Amino acid sequence: MTYWEKDNECMDRAELEQLQLERLQSTVNRVTTHVPFYRKKFKEMGIDPEGFNSLSDITTLPFTTKDDLRNNYPYGLFAVPLRDIVRVHASSGTTGTATVVGYTRNDLATWSSMVARILTGAGVTHDDVVQIAFGYGMFTGGFGLHYGAEKLGASVIPISSGNTKRQIQIIQDFRSTALVCTPSYALVLADAMAEMDININSLSLKFGLFGGEPWSEAMRNEIQDKLHIIATDNYGLSEVMGPGVAGECIERNGLHINEDHFYVEIINPETMAPMPMGEVGEVVITTLTKEGFPVIRYRTRDLAHLIDAPCPCGRTLRRMSRVIGRTDDMLIIKGVNVYPMQIEAILFDIEGTSPHYQIIVEREGRLDRITVLVEVVESIFFDQMKKQRGLVDHIKKRLAAELGIGVEVKLVEEQSLERFDGKAQRVIDRRELS
Repeated sequence: MTYWEKDNECMDRAELEQLQLERLQSTVNRVTTHVPFYRKKFKEMGIDPEGFNSLSDITTLPFTTKDDLRNNYPYGLFAVPLRDIVRVHASSGTTGTATVVGYTRNDLATWSSMVARILTGAGVTHDDVVQIAFGYGMFTGGFGLHYGAEKLGASVIPISSGNTKRQIQIIQDFRSTALVCTPSYALVLADAMAEMDININSLSLKFGLFGGEPWSEAMRNEIQDKLHIIATDNYGLSEVMGPGVAGECIERNGLHINEDHFYVEIINPETMAPMPMGEVGEVVITTLTKEGFPVIRYRTRDLAHLIDAPCPCGRTLRRMSRVIGRTDDMLIIKGVNVYPMQIEAILFDIEGTSPHYQIIVEREGRLDRITVLVEVVESIFFDQMKKQRGLVDHIKKRLAAELGIGVEVKLVEEQSLERFDGKAQRVIDRRELS
């Protein structure tokens, strides 16, 4: 088994938790001294920055939300002078003011090492050619994976996102061995290769590192089957660093959290109480080593659970499950909580459907209605009407059994739904427009 930093990745749990406590104490003191937002919060709550004697004391600290970041736009939460910041990234700001994050030179070195860990765990070595099809720019994904791959010593192709035919040409001509992008875009590439009648076995691809959006085990299987690669999940978010927070090893049974740099909690998003080990809740992250932009108990809105069982890879870093959705993209239909990932998992399990779908939410009178547009293979779309109705009925029954509510289903031709270079837009909610 190969590690990037074995001593840190296989640390004794007691030693790791002591290190986390020391770094938490240092972080709390740093933000108290240098970040007026936290200093004011702690004073209002009567928090003594010197009073942390155990990791469990973290529950006394306030949460930080995306609104807090927006309200302190652009540099209000930086813990160092701007002259010490060597890199600035930001979210897209599609739902409001962008969230801005800063990195010191040490932060960039840490970030690179964290991503190198994730790449190494997923099987990538310095002999690989890594094609990065994430966007570059203010988004952290492209640069995060880029610098991590370079730190590892791999050859990096910074092609960025989009231009599918060009992506495929580069994969062929440059003999790329590792692909980095969103899982939905990996399927776009796979479909395009099939249309171009490319022999997948002629490619050099071995690994795929995918993130940026929730995806199911069924989607992983689809990607692996179509591209003949080992597909692993990785997790991160700009507000706490970017990619490199956690990632799957080659065992693909949960994402190892880089716990020496991040303290992760799972809470009930309604009561804010800690969730028992293994139960799904909202991921909350505290940075332990960030200099430029430390954050305390950041509410990610991502839903996952922690895994405490040992991993065969030998790493002692606790794992988290794949993100199954978000608290803010959960749909409430007729009083029932519905996650797009539930629908995706069912569709992937039904023969004849393609891995592309869209969920339309509308309001008719006082009732909400979900319609799922499902791409089906050409032979089914142009088949007898009776067979089409049979497939629709089958999908509707499966969805009703899983979700607990009735769902309309409409079959559409292959390639008829919009493709996305980045995160796929799975849900179109029209209820506010009616």
